[in-house]
Amino acid sequence: MLQNITDISRKLASGKLTSGALVREAIERIETPDGQGEAVFLTTYRDAALAQAELVDRARQEGVPLPVHAGIPLAIKDLFDIKGEVTRAGSHVLDHMPPAAADAEIVTLLRRAGFIILGKNNMTEFAYSGLGINSHFGTPLNPHDKKVQRIPGGSSSGAGVAVAEGMAPAAIGTDTGGSCRIPAAFCGVVGFKPTSARVSKNGVVPLSATLDCVGPLASSVSCCAVLDSILSGGPGDDVDSHPEGGLRLGVLEGYVTDQMDDVVAAAYQAALTRLSQRGVRLTPVTLNELTELPKINSKGGFVGAEAYAWHSRYLPERSGFYDPWVRARFEVGQSQSAADYIHLIEHRKRIRAAVAVKHQPFDALILPTVQIAPPAIDDLAEPTESNRINLLCLKNTAVGNFLDLPAISIPCHSEGSLPVGAMLMGKTGEDRRLLAIARGLEHIILGR
Repeated sequence: MLQNITDISRKLASGKLTSGALVREAIERIETPDGQGEAVFLTTYRDAALAQAELVDRARQEGVPLPVHAGIPLAIKDLFDIKGEVTRAGSHVLDHMPPAAADAEIVTLLRRAGFIILGKNNMTEFAYSGLGINSHFGTPLNPHDKKVQRIPGGSSSGAGVAVAEGMAPAAIGTDTGGSCRIPAAFCGVVGFKPTSARVSKNGVVPLSATLDCVGPLASSVSCCAVLDSILSGGPGDDVDSHPEGGLRLGVLEGYVTDQMDDVVAAAYQAALTRLSQRGVRLTPVTLNELTELPKINSKGGFVGAEAYAWHSRYLPERSGFYDPWVRARFEVGQSQSAADYIHLIEHRKRIRAAVAVKHQPFDALILPTVQIAPPAIDDLAEPTESNRINLLCLKNTAVGNFLDLPAISIPCHSEGSLPVGAMLMGKTGEDRRLLAIARGLEHIILGR
C-alpha cells in the first residue's frame, strides 16, 4: 500500500490508482488470517468503506469535483464518537451507554475532506497508560521482533501498529502524556501532538481536559502535516520543508536522558551527529524545572484529578468492568484536594514561563521520544514493574503535554534494529512551524 497521503492523492487524481483498490488492500491486510487485524481493529467498517470507495471512484470517473483527498482510507482510535454507535474507549465500562448522537467533530472534518473511515483501532482502556496493553480486547504486538512479543506503546496502540503494518496509510489518535508519540516511536512511524487547543475534542471520551490532544500517526511528517491541517479545520495542505542549515536546536539533557538504554542512546546520538554534520546548530540545554515534575504529579497530576472526576459516575456501579490495574490508577485521583489541584495550576504556569525563556533562542528542542526500546510484554507481569516501565515510557513525552508544546516523534533507528524515536518540540501555538522544521530535518533524522 502507498503510504504517503500526498502521493496517494496524486495517483487517485491521475487515475493511476482507485479508491476501491486502496480500500480492498487495506481490508485484505486487516483480514489476513495469520495477521493481527482483530487485535489492531476493534471495529471494522468493511462494507461501508467499500461502498464509499465505489462512489468516490464513480464520481471521479464522471468528472464530479471532489476533495483533494477523497477516497483515502484511514483509521481512528476507539474513543472517537461515530453516530449510532456506543463509544467504548477500549473498555466494557460504557457498554450500557446509548449510542452517540453525532460523529466526533474530527470525524466530521475527515469525512468532509473525503477520507474513508476503515474502522476503530484498539487502545489502552480509557487511554490511561503508555504501554498499549488491553486486557479486554487483547494487545496488538509490536511489528518489530514479534518473536519476543514486545509492547506497541500506548495508548494509541492499534494506531501505531495499523500504520506500521500497512493496514492504513494513517490513523488518528489522542495524546495526553504521549499516547500518539510513544506508539509512533515504538512502532517506527511518525506521531504528532499538537498544541492542546488546536484540534477540537468534541465527541472524544476524555482522560484529562487540561492535557488531552488529538493528533495523527503516519508514515511521514508530510502526512501528519496534511492531517493536522484537516483536523484543525484547514484545507488539508502540506508544509514546505524548512532548510536545515542554520537551524538552532536545543538538545535537552538531564531529566530526559538520565535513564536512556544503550539501544536508544546509540540511535539518538547518531541522529544528533547527522544533524550537526548537516549544519544544524546544536546547543546542550538542561531544564532543571523538569526535575520538579515527579513531585508535582505525585498525587496523579491533572490526569489523576480530571480522570477521577469523569469516572466517578461509573466507578461505584461499574467497577468490575475495569481492568483492575487501570481502575487502581483512576482511584488514586480521589486523594487530591481542591488545594492540590490549584497548586498544580500554579506550578504549571510558573514552569511554563521559566521554560519559555530558555526555549526562546531555539527553533525547536530535541530529545529522545522514549528513553527505552520497547520492552517485552512478559516484562510487565508484575504490577510494580509495569508501573515503573509505564512511568518511564511517559517521562519524556509528558513534558510536552505539561508545557503545552507541539511535539513530533520521528524514527531515528537504523534499519533492522529496534525502533527509536527522536522528538522535536516547538513553541505553543507554532504547530505549523514545527511541522515545517520537522519536514526539513526528517531525512537527516531518519538517516536513510
